[in-house]
Amino acid sequence: MSLRIYHNPRCSKSRQTLALLQEHGHTPEIVEYLTSPPTAGELAVVLGMLGLGPRDAMRKGEAVFKELNLGNDSLTDEQLIDAMVANPILIERPIVITASKAAIGRPPESVLDIL
Repeated sequence: MSLRIYHNPRCSKSRQTLALLQEHGHTPEIVEYLTSPPTAGELAVVLGMLGLGPRDAMRKGEAVFKELNLGNDSLTDEQLIDAMVANPILIERPIVITASKAAIGRPPESVLDIL
């Protein structure tokens, strides 16, 4: 099974999720999304797998969320996804992806449901 984690090594939840995957015998492809962000197309696919809209998978507490006025309801999903790609700190983390499913590791144990 193909397994990928959008990972931020500075985030405790991300580290805990990666450790949990490894404890269960999985060796995921690790994508440090802050330095290698997904493309808009890749992010749109992941959001579809999560069953979430872009705003639902955004870190609303980040300063850039407020600076870019991303809470504005007139923004399209495409505009929100573009903002997330340009500012990957906005992407909720960690996200674990299999060939057909995805889950956000908050709490880390939630990713076990897709394995």
